[in-house]
Amino acid sequence: MKYEEVLRRLGQNREQLKSRYLYALSGMTRAQLDEFRRVWPSFSVERRRTIVRSLAELTENSYEVNFDAIFLLALGDEDHEVRSAAIEGLWEYENPALIEPLIYLLRTDRAYSVRAAAAAALGRFVLLGELEKLSPELSQRVEEVLRATINQTTEHTEVRRRAIESIAYSGKAYVRQLIKAAYHSDDDRMQASALFAMGRSADPYWRKWLAVELDNPNPALRYEAARACGELELSQVVPRLAEMAFNDPDREVQAAAVWALGCIGGREARAALEACYAADDEMLSQAASEALDHMDMLSEDVLIPLYDEDAEEEDDEGLDEDTEA
Repeated sequence: MKYEEVLRRLGQNREQLKSRYLYALSGMTRAQLDEFRRVWPSFSVERRRTIVRSLAELTENSYEVNFDAIFLLALGDEDHEVRSAAIEGLWEYENPALIEPLIYLLRTDRAYSVRAAAAAALGRFVLLGELEKLSPELSQRVEEVLRATINQTTEHTEVRRRAIESIAYSGKAYVRQLIKAAYHSDDDRMQASALFAMGRSADPYWRKWLAVELDNPNPALRYEAARACGELELSQVVPRLAEMAFNDPDREVQAAAVWALGCIGGREARAALEACYAADDEMLSQAASEALDHMDMLSEDVLIPLYDEDAEEEDDEGLDEDTEA
């Protein structure tokens, strides 16, 4: 099918959005992109939303496609849902040229959903900075923008919490204080992001904080605490995670606990996962199977602990005072 025919069918609201039409947009030539740019504004808003969301889903599920040119174009779309979907579609895009457009959207977009998506997307550049794959100047710029967003109390909570999650990749000393402030917030959503950030930070300072939150009466916070324990590979909470995997009243929390056990590894975690796998519970068994596969994959590599637990006891000082909300 000719490219022009593909575009014609894509633009027709009554035409079924077939996969072959979408795949035809992968890796477009310059001429094809120019033609796409010309006709794109003529598509209805709903059609543009559906196309960009579908392309983002294909990108997530396949490494063989590349729709970056379309996502970059859609960053300037007049519809906020299209802009948000475009940002999400660029989740693997690591070209530093994307930093300024994301900062622009974070600072100026009228839709908080777009600003939140931009704040979340900037997290990958914080990580690249920590891995020394981004210049110090650009790393500093990204972190300064995120920090300013977090400290802007008039900003929408959804935007500020995504900025906290993104800046958690940074090893700067001030990040702990930002996470603590979010943790002590009266907003459950901010608290959830603080727990998420603790896990993302790779900072053993948070291990006892997270252990406490595994007993939080709010299932959303137990969920984030369990995931973070897995991220930090906290072997001391394996018994509690095993109990949560079997008995937590929230199914998502159960799944998070199973996932965390697979990340932590070790004999005790494996035994708990094998018991979950043998349970007469399809969801629990399937989650345990995936966790065991993950554990087996990790065991094929040389495992290096994230930190020396015995050497980090000094970081726990002040826990009781800090965790009193």
